[in-house]
Amino acid sequence: MRTPSKKPQWQKDIARERVEILFSLADRTFPARPDRAHRYVQLARKIAMRYTVRISPELRRRFCRACSHYLRPGVNVRFRTSAAQRAVLVTCLDCGHVSRLPYRRESGL
Repeated sequence: MRTPSKKPQWQKDIARERVEILFSLADRTFPARPDRAHRYVQLARKIAMRYTVRISPELRRRFCRACSHYLRPGVNVRFRTSAAQRAVLVTCLDCGHVSRLPYRRESGL
């Protein structure tokens, strides 16, 4: 079995920066070219996996884990709250994948 090679920190920093740049490009180009925005997300995920860099939770919520499409609220994603599941249901309208983001109910004072 091969031992995983540890990447230098400077490579990981560059990879993290490129991931952020690709997500900002996806955000800017989505209204005119959604296909290009989806490709930017695919490239960002590939870079993050190759250099074992975590994508921040803020950016992780901006793409569908099933189809890797960039998500824009009101265009290709739907948010619903479910009291029974105590979660926010995030539905990708491109592939139909449903993600659940759990939450805790606020305590009344």
